[in-house]
Amino acid sequence: MSRPQDLEDKKTNILNQAKDLYQLNDCELQAVTGHEGGRNDIYICSSNGEKKYVLRISATGDRTEEDYLAETEFVHYLAEGGAPVADVIPSKNGRLVERIASENDTDKAAVFASLFEFAKGMLLCDNGYRYREGAPLTEYFYNTGKTLGAIHRLAKNFTPKHRRADYFDKFNMDYIGQLIPDEYTELKAAIADRIRQFGELPKTPDNYGLVHFDFCDGNYHVDLSNGDVTAFDFDNCCYCWYMFDLAHLWTHGIGWFMQERDVAKRREGMEWYFSHILNGYRSETDVSEEELSKLPLYIDMTLIESVVDEFECAAREGEDVDPEDIEDEAECLINGIPYAGYFEE
Repeated sequence: MSRPQDLEDKKTNILNQAKDLYQLNDCELQAVTGHEGGRNDIYICSSNGEKKYVLRISATGDRTEEDYLAETEFVHYLAEGGAPVADVIPSKNGRLVERIASENDTDKAAVFASLFEFAKGMLLCDNGYRYREGAPLTEYFYNTGKTLGAIHRLAKNFTPKHRRADYFDKFNMDYIGQLIPDEYTELKAAIADRIRQFGELPKTPDNYGLVHFDFCDGNYHVDLSNGDVTAFDFDNCCYCWYMFDLAHLWTHGIGWFMQERDVAKRREGMEWYFSHILNGYRSETDVSEEELSKLPLYIDMTLIESVVDEFECAAREGEDVDPEDIEDEAECLINGIPYAGYFEE
């Protein structure tokens, strides 16, 4: 078993190599406190108040170099196409991903580093969820949808050199059946039923492609001077239905009306919120009414992603999932409660 000091020395050595590869030795690096279940070590890099960058070091062992190359290729393609995303910056060797040498350098022990632009603006939560003064929230919702629409518009014409995973590469019952313990029999049966339904959904170039897969207010910055929304953290991107990202945005709009006790008013609020998301989205690319009619099923897809993430995070930490952490998602999936239960009394 490695001693804490040995692990700290190894981490320092990796960081020093990354600083050299990306010519950051003159920069001040500030570690970002990771959220629970976070996969990477993140550092904000700045030099004398000049342009800032984000250094990401990944060592979880569950992603290959091909995965990271595919992600950064996609991000750079989006940035080159004019989408508001934080672009990836090449190393001094001209690479978008650097594999950092370490002892016992096997695929499972590999460490990968990438450098990204710092997205202009800030997380809205860091401003107490107060939008920019004098501007309506509808502008914020519209711009959020517009940013996602730009990403999807470009994704529809993306021909990659490197390939990211497909949704069903992970979301299948061979994997999920082993990941989730047998005592969750009802939950596993409910997930299996949804995955069967997902498998029956049509796939076309207009509705299926490379998506962000975690597009929410924790993964974009808002420029409070003009309202621009810039996305980052494509670490989970995969091939899926574009509606997944829209459904994910829908679930993250719940917080705006969570305190409203009247169900009809909650529904009215969500319709108002999502209509402005869609207006912004459709200013960049289209989504059919047929696809939108399946929104409840895609919301279930986001609930399954959340459940799987909880079990994966627990497995990485060698812990058991607290049943309360997945209670709401499980209840909705098992009992067929649509819209994440948000419109229930």
